Amino acid sequence: MTLRARLLVTRPGFELDLTLEVAPGEVVALLGPNGAGKTTALRALAGLTAMTGGQITLDGLPMHTLAAERRPIGMVFQDYLLFPHLSALDNIAFGPRCQGVSKAEARRAAAALLERVGLAGHAAAKPRRLSGGQAQRVALARALAVRPRLLLMDEPLAALDAHTRLEIRSQLRRHLGDFDGATVLVTHDPLDAMVLADRLIVIENGTVVQEGTPGEVARRPRTDYVARLVGLNLYRGQADGAQVKVGKLLFNTSEHLTGPVFVAFPPAAVALYRSRPDGSPRNVWQAGIEGIERHGDNVRVHLDGPLTAFADITPAAVADLDLTPGQHVWASVKATETHAYPA
Repeated sequence: MTLRARLLVTRPGFELDLTLEVAPGEVVALLGPNGAGKTTALRALAGLTAMTGGQITLDGLPMHTLAAERRPIGMVFQDYLLFPHLSALDNIAFGPRCQGVSKAEARRAAAALLERVGLAGHAAAKPRRLSGGQAQRVALARALAVRPRLLLMDEPLAALDAHTRLEIRSQLRRHLGDFDGATVLVTHDPLDAMVLADRLIVIENGTVVQEGTPGEVARRPRTDYVARLVGLNLYRGQADGAQVKVGKLLFNTSEHLTGPVFVAFPPAAVALYRSRPDGSPRNVWQAGIEGIERHGDNVRVHLDGPLTAFADITPAAVADLDLTPGQHVWASVKATETHAYPA
């Protein structure tokens, strides 16, 4: 592993306890709700937040004993923090100059990085003349200019509008693919994490609650936060074969398991009816409508009752069923769309 770390940070009302390993060339994304400890972890790696315990090794060498400016890291901040009085070229050359590289050599390296990120024609531009996407690429080039072994990125796409974010996300994935060190990325956006990262680590209340590839985490969420993140309804239950008891309800599932399990299904799999449905094997329950809101091209219905659930249906279905908050409906999910896995 390029990076091995045990990060312990304690402050009033909060404790971070995170073990982190990142291989050469691997991108790991830290996900979690506000206050989970993601940015604290990133700042501890950078030496910007003091640890109360633990250790950090990079390429087998201890890093936690070094001051922030002596750690072989590059960092991209959420707001980029480019020097406003320097050109794009000189922003990138700043790090190598601080490392003792000559001005001419630092500027040559900066020019090469500007070309690499597609901004060779903007070398003389000051940050205020750059678009959000251009500033993000300059910030990345500046972080890479110091030849780091660890690249830290704090919400690198958060300041971009939706259209620019789409374009820069794909470019950033390509640039990260060319970096042979370890990369740790903090993001609130599940799409950023799924596209950019090789592995996800989900943190809640300062501890790891789930870890795996984007596909593994998306298919098998283990907390309500992760379920909301990947767009699934999630429940804990007790399995006996193909049936799982969730509260007072009995669910038929695609899997045959025994013991504590999670049950998950997407909101799009939930069908709503004014009267109890008949037909193929279904999981059926009566629910109250707590709220109705637009959700992309569909409508998301918030259901309350024996289960709290989301149902995604078409605007036409809302009109046909004449749905309004406070009504009671029947909800159903086919057994083939209800999946169980060990808790």
